[in-house]
Amino acid sequence: MKKVIFALLVALVSTSSFAEKSETKTEAKAEAAVLSVSGNVIDEVSGEALVGVEVKVEGSDIKTYTDFDGHFVIENLKAGQCKLVASYTSYNKNEKTFSIKSKNNQVKIELQASK
Repeated sequence: MKKVIFALLVALVSTSSFAEKSETKTEAKAEAAVLSVSGNVIDEVSGEALVGVEVKVEGSDIKTYTDFDGHFVIENLKAGQCKLVASYTSYNKNEKTFSIKSKNNQVKIELQASK
């Protein structure tokens, strides 16, 4: 009887250990697929950070706005080509195309004041 209980206990522990390893691998794959891009939007002439600039991923509904330091972050992107469109009142739109390869990508967008 002791041998049966011991065998069941060993089976239970090894099964739960296997389940934890499977979940860890699934989580690692999910994290690997989550890519992001961040950066700053500045005035082309003065170099000052621009607050409240809309930064949008072209061809999608994904967008964000720059903070008080002109900084933005867009998450949950797929690897490959990405085109960001930055638009702001009294400035010309600027498009920036680049390749997303790594988990964290940095981009600097300069906007020119409209005439």
